[in-house]
Amino acid sequence: MTIRFDDQVVIVTGSGNGLGKSHALEFARRGAHVVVNDLGGARDGSGASSEAAQAVVKEIESNGGEAIANGANVADYDQVEAMVGQAVDKWGRVDVLVNNAGILRDKTFAKMDLADFQMVMDVHVKGSVNCTKAVWERMRERQYGRIVMTTSASGLYGNFGQTNYGAAKMALVGFMNTLCLEGQKYGIRVNALAPIAATRMTEDLMPEQILGLLQPEAVTPAVIFMCSEEAPNRQIIAAGAGGFAKVTIQETPGIFLKPDSLTAENVAEGWDKIADTKGERELQYGGEQTEKFVTGAANMLGIKLE
Repeated sequence: MTIRFDDQVVIVTGSGNGLGKSHALEFARRGAHVVVNDLGGARDGSGASSEAAQAVVKEIESNGGEAIANGANVADYDQVEAMVGQAVDKWGRVDVLVNNAGILRDKTFAKMDLADFQMVMDVHVKGSVNCTKAVWERMRERQYGRIVMTTSASGLYGNFGQTNYGAAKMALVGFMNTLCLEGQKYGIRVNALAPIAATRMTEDLMPEQILGLLQPEAVTPAVIFMCSEEAPNRQIIAAGAGGFAKVTIQETPGIFLKPDSLTAENVAEGWDKIADTKGERELQYGGEQTEKFVTGAANMLGIKLE
């Protein structure tokens, strides 16, 4: 089966360079009309220029595709709404949104200004929220939509000097988890990408030999899959250097303490069993955890739940 996006309208934020550019070019190659969004700022978010986005549009058009450039700052909702309006005015709808725009302002937490923390949160989290909000009702009305968040191993697992970036990237997983529940009956599927690639965001963080293996084009197939008609829902896909993996958040069975033994000391004493991964599972929504604990406590105490 060949995945195509003929006549579909795709918005890729931060697509003037790196991963976003790779995504935009591939969507266009597969028949999509593409909004190439890029503020054109530096890696830390400063400055603005339309040159990068215009260059990607020209490349798409030279290959027979259709695209428009847009310089909206994703952290500004009015600009985002105007961007979506531009796409709808030109092509009539929006089918796919890839939230890819991002910046880095790395420092240890001790040395980090709160302004740098806030700026990273604004671009990654508020930017993704703004773009998603601007397309959400349109997708609900059409009973179809595909949305991708860009998370990171820095959020999933932590990375030295990236408290702001890691917090933002993990926030997007929580955003995705609830959106997919709210959107599934409207035909909207929401997933997250955890990429590693050689881009201007990572160019000075790794040796040249490693960067040579981490081309953005090796990540894009995961995005194409997550935006296809047969896309999964509520999945985190890690991708890099040609590798693809599913990331899951698991919860162990844990232990249950009776009311007369609810002490920190008993938690400490039972920690090995609490942390035992045998029987752990991936919960599908927040209420499952409540059900698990209430049911377990009721069973332990011999209470029959109605």
